[in-house]
Amino acid sequence: MMDVATAAGVSQATVSLVLGGTKGARLAESTRNRVLEAAQALGYRFVRRGTKSVPGGQSTIIFLADETSSDPWMSLAFEGARDKALEYGINVLMAVSHGDADVETNIVASLGKLPILGLIYGTILARLVQIPAALADQRIVLVNCYDERREHHSVLPGDLLGGRTATEHLLLSGRRRIGFINGQQGVDAARDRLKGYKQALASNDIAFDPALVRPGNWEPSAGYEMTLELMALDSPPDAIFCANDMMAAGCFDALKQLGVKVPHDVAVIGFDDRNIAQYMHPPLSTLVLPLYEMGRTATELLIDVAGGLHTSPSRIKIECELIVRESTATVPHVFENTSKSAVGG
Repeated sequence: MMDVATAAGVSQATVSLVLGGTKGARLAESTRNRVLEAAQALGYRFVRRGTKSVPGGQSTIIFLADETSSDPWMSLAFEGARDKALEYGINVLMAVSHGDADVETNIVASLGKLPILGLIYGTILARLVQIPAALADQRIVLVNCYDERREHHSVLPGDLLGGRTATEHLLLSGRRRIGFINGQQGVDAARDRLKGYKQALASNDIAFDPALVRPGNWEPSAGYEMTLELMALDSPPDAIFCANDMMAAGCFDALKQLGVKVPHDVAVIGFDDRNIAQYMHPPLSTLVLPLYEMGRTATELLIDVAGGLHTSPSRIKIECELIVRESTATVPHVFENTSKSAVGG
């Protein structure tokens, strides 16, 4: 499916929608045709399950999340899992454990009389997890997390590619000195988004400058403080990539305080596509954190495992879609300056 997506110039999710015949999918006819032509040229055959039914009469999936109140991510993943499961007549029940292994064990034990098809195990931060031994006899698919021994399927966001996409978008808009405000140190998402940032610079023959990278903590206060530091450099950035939208909000505040206009003087892009992004002034360009699609994919994997497919555990990365808004709009003078520098002007 990844090969088809590459050949057609679309995302994996789009290929799944087209070849799976998903009803209600809003796709242009030209996009559908490109996917079908690419699939035919590559000899790809989409696996169809035929009549949708509950495998073995097991009609319940347990969605076990570590947290739902501080961020919307696990709620979105649950919605995706539930919507996909309902297509098969399967119920999805959510339980919150706060990461306590004893609580997780008790939750599953208390639901033991239900016809459980399996568990979806999700975490609010992308990270390595250890599944409690008491859950070992259950079918498990991991969402936004992974196990060290790769004993279970895991569905993760494409943070590295997302970081690269965000940076390349800024480069394509004519920016060349791009600051990066990262998230909490030691968190997988922060590590991968930084890698993507570095890859994009290297691919465009732009030297990595450590002075342009600042540590953050996902909060607006970090975006504000680190933006002030970046703009105080002898050679300040002409664009800032914030590793999440909340820090981008703080970045906006700092730039406004300095009298710097977005995007005229400095372009800004975030990550996650929180609701606030579209209401910022100007609206914030960002990348979608695809938890809803990740939940849907996890349910598909669990149903496939119950049906005897996908015997080898895999790690699936879901593409983070770029949402372009006014905060990264192309400014004519930026391209003029870039052209002059390119010819030694």
